Amino acid sequence: MNIAKTIIERRTIRKFKAEPVPFELMNSLLKQASSLWKSEAPQHWRCIYYDSMESRLRLAESMFAKVIDSQLGKLIPSKLTGFLTKSVLNTPVHLVFIAASSENHRQRDNNYAAVCSIMQNLQLVGWENGLGMLWYTDPLLNNPSFFNEIGLKTGEKFAGILNIGYFDRSPKGRKRTPAEMNWTEFTTDTKPHLTNEDRYISSQDILETLNIAVWAPNDGLREPWRFIYVTGEEAVAKLAPSHGNTSLSLLIVLAKKEADPHKQGEDYAAACCLIQNFQLLANSKGWYVRRTMPEWIYERRLPIPLKIDLQERIVAVLEVGTVEQISYSSSTPSTLNVIRL
Repeated sequence: MNIAKTIIERRTIRKFKAEPVPFELMNSLLKQASSLWKSEAPQHWRCIYYDSMESRLRLAESMFAKVIDSQLGKLIPSKLTGFLTKSVLNTPVHLVFIAASSENHRQRDNNYAAVCSIMQNLQLVGWENGLGMLWYTDPLLNNPSFFNEIGLKTGEKFAGILNIGYFDRSPKGRKRTPAEMNWTEFTTDTKPHLTNEDRYISSQDILETLNIAVWAPNDGLREPWRFIYVTGEEAVAKLAPSHGNTSLSLLIVLAKKEADPHKQGEDYAAACCLIQNFQLLANSKGWYVRRTMPEWIYERRLPIPLKIDLQERIVAVLEVGTVEQISYSSSTPSTLNVIRL
């Protein structure tokens, strides 16, 4: 896969052909998407596969139950609810993704990040195979009927539905804001020679990679992310003490904290997709990138004086270096858990 080309060319598709999508193909693509997610700890998630007419009808009824049963539903023409149901029935495949629960906040975030990253991987490998997708997370889905249908357990997090199918036309892409517009650099080095490019992946190379990674799905093109690039032995040692390698630079990815919880979740997912894009691109360049969630993020303290707004949250701290500088830690493949209804 030409990862840079696919990331830039991928589009959200809303109208699909009637042509069925083979289950064997989707299962293979899911395995591929799962294998592209690298983690040092096991991540727990599952997905539910809807492709039969009967299961899609049941899914549609559960999705729109909140509207139909509400006071507003009595005012909505049956033609509209019929149209919504038809749109679900005319989509060949629906994949519902769910992140596992955990009593630990950090692990819950890691589980959710894994699901979002795998969903993005699936969109990319699907695009390579002629499949278009729509990531659907409407607030209407926040209802008992839908949660009962997908068997959502206490503590689990619904990540979204991928509507999947073959398509005729790809819409034009809308421009993305250059990463430079959301970029800050921080270093604790006082001597210029300590930050030259033979020690770190240069900030220019990282920016060029981010300018491809920003072609990540995000609702309404809100582009909720911001980046802080950190170099310097003292800063790196304080932010990533477990690694002990000061030849690394760090890329901190933040997301805006919207007042609306639904938008906040969508924006966090969008930032996870951008990070996954960056990691795929970095891997194609032969870089070392390790995604981390240090404890200081959850302890609400900063080891160094970074300027982070109260309306932002850190999504991940990426350790970036070259393969020659770093020895890889072993990664744990994500477990595939698919239920076909």
